This record gives sequence, structure tokens and C-alpha cells, in this order.
Amino acid sequence: MTSRMTFDVVGQGAVTVSLVNAVIAGWTGRDQAAVDHHIAELQAIGVAPPSCVPLFYRVGSELITQAKVIETVGATTSGEIEPLLLDDGETLYLGLGSDHTDRDLEAHSVALSKQVCPKPVATSLWRFDEVCDHLDQIELRSFVRDGDSSDWVAYQDGAMAKIRPLAELAARCPLAAGQTRLQAGTVMMSGTLGVLSGGVRPSRYFKMVMHDPILSRSITHAYECRALPVIN
Repeated sequence: MTSRMTFDVVGQGAVTVSLVNAVIAGWTGRDQAAVDHHIAELQAIGVAPPSCVPLFYRVGSELITQAKVIETVGATTSGEIEPLLLDDGETLYLGLGSDHTDRDLEAHSVALSKQVCPKPVATSLWRFDEVCDHLDQIELRSFVRDGDSSDWVAYQDGAMAKIRPLAELAARCPLAAGQTRLQAGTVMMSGTLGVLSGGVRPSRYFKMVMHDPILSRSITHAYECRALPVIN
């Protein structure tokens, strides 16, 4: 299935991409201790450890959304900030997304848990060739809150240096097209950071920020998750 989506490429203008493939790269921490920490976080909520790392999960391209409101079944889903790579066949871009996941289903099947939730993404992109020489210095932060009047609470915080090099992940992706490119129309989320405190948990609102301290610019996206009732 193909979906068309328009992004604002900073310094370039609007670009419309036909999304054909979507991939979620999991267990991508560069530091094994950090990977073990995230595995332990998920084991605490009943998720079995991965068979190998990293893993690449396929999801429907129609799950990629720029919406500011998503709907999920039940109230046990949560977001994860992730840098993403998007290749339109001519240019490779860096963007920002949330691998929103059903945590109850994750205890049964990680692959299925990733295939049942929308994947919110920011509307802005950076050209990968503009940032590839300082990727490790790019900062990722996410925040959660449960109500309209609640304060944002820091949820994740770290530099891209904590994630395997994105070029390496692109090369290892099943939909790779050369050493640093993906097949045309492919978007790949590239892994997340551990939670600061309190463990993986759902929230009504999720906000994510990717900041480039070298070029002094940021990409931000926030969305609301509305839980639909579970019918037994």
C-alpha cells in the first residue's frame, strides 16, 4: 500500500513523498548496557527479550501519520521518540517520529504490537547530508503528560550517540539500497532511548524534540492519544 505525505524540508521547501515501505528498527542501542537497560524495562512489563539485536520490524506504510491526534484500542499504549530515515529515491532525509506501541500486546508479540498503532511523525525533515558529520551530537528528548492542565514531564533524554550509527542501520535494513540509502519510498524508525524514571508507561499526550546544537535548529511534534474502549 502506498500513501502520499508532504513534509517541509528545512532550507529547501515542501516535498511530497510516496511512502511504500515502513520499518521499525528495534534494539539499536550502541552501548550494550543501554540495550540491556531497555530490555529490562520491557521485561518488567512482560516483554520477552529479543532473539538478536538489532531487529527490523515491518509495519504498514499507512500507519505513518502526521496527525496531532491518534486513536488506539485500550489505554495501555505509549510513545517512544525515534530518529527516522526517509528516502524518496532521490534524497535521504532525517526526521523524527514516535514508535507508538501497544504494551499489553507487546508482552505477547513485539512485532504485532508495533503493527497495530499509528506512528506519529513530525512534519519537518533535514537533509541527511547536512547532518551526517555530527549525528552523534544531535539531541533527543520526549515528554509526557496525562491531562490538559498537567505539566509536561521529561520522559526520555539523550544524544544520538546512544543509538547505533544511522548509516549502519540503513545498510543492515532489509530494504537497503546501497551502503547509506534505503529503497525509494521507505521510512525507517531507528530506535529509541531508555526512560528516565518510572518505567515505560502510557500517557494521554506525548511530545518529542530533536535538536541540532551545531546548526541551531530543532524539529518538534506533539500528539494526543485517545483510547477507544475495549469490547470483550
